[in-house]
Amino acid sequence: MPVSDKTNHPGAATPDLAKAEVLIEALPYFQRYAGRTFVVKYGGHAMGDPEAARDFAEDIVLLKAVGINPVVVHGGGPQIGQMLKRLGVESTFVDGLRVTDKATAQVAEMVLSGAINKELVGWIAAAGGKAIGISGKDGGLVTASKVTCTTRDPDSNIEQAVDLGFVGEPAAVDTMVIDTMVAAGMIPVIAPIAYGADGATYNINADTMAGAIAAALGAARLFLLTDVAGVLGADGALLTDLTPADIAQLRADGVIRGGMVPKLETCVAAVQSGCEAAVVLDGRVGHAMLLEFFTAQGAGTLVRA
Repeated sequence: MPVSDKTNHPGAATPDLAKAEVLIEALPYFQRYAGRTFVVKYGGHAMGDPEAARDFAEDIVLLKAVGINPVVVHGGGPQIGQMLKRLGVESTFVDGLRVTDKATAQVAEMVLSGAINKELVGWIAAAGGKAIGISGKDGGLVTASKVTCTTRDPDSNIEQAVDLGFVGEPAAVDTMVIDTMVAAGMIPVIAPIAYGADGATYNINADTMAGAIAAALGAARLFLLTDVAGVLGADGALLTDLTPADIAQLRADGVIRGGMVPKLETCVAAVQSGCEAAVVLDGRVGHAMLLEFFTAQGAGTLVRA
């Protein structure tokens, strides 16, 4: 009689058993969040990596399959920069925001609502999902207001107003188009472009757009996928749970600085305006979003009020 190479005694850590244990661990999360909405901001350098894009699309399709409603908001700053360079258009930045004239706004819309948006829809379709690509313009989803910015002159120490051009922020969110798509079983993929009340087209920071949409939808989670593990403490260790008060103190102490400041401002605004919790995590790690949500140890930094 042939001898099986499987180990069948109790407690054997076979691959199939390991998979079953993972599913059992995830079951309470499936049950708790069935029918709820997750808003996911996808961007950064991971967008240019086909393997990372494939993992991301598979995660989104899995969320939909287990009864959670994912809504994707994507960025594309590096891709906009590359296209502007190819076209010979110079870019300047103020406090991390690209000064956007009319020509730059047109290029931004072409890259965000065109190439990137449809590429993400394609990745989700390849993973077995049904996605529709839109922007904040569609169905009056987002109305933008012009961002005002001041900078301090290093010599005189006097604050000066800076015109960023067609850079906006969400002034109002009408979720009707998202609600309609979700009810039809679709996954919305949203480019951060919107009309202003003046009829002009505005480019919006993708983190800010995702936070405003998460708050308007009363989302269970806002995920900000970035290029770092999360928020790090003074000792370099990952901080796994933060409140708005914790964030204010860490910022005052100089522990939180640079590009993490606006991300956490987005998280705080979202959780104080209707979103249950926000998470900053490393989008370069395969299936990081699932590790954060469906395992006991989690990943990244959770922010909740």
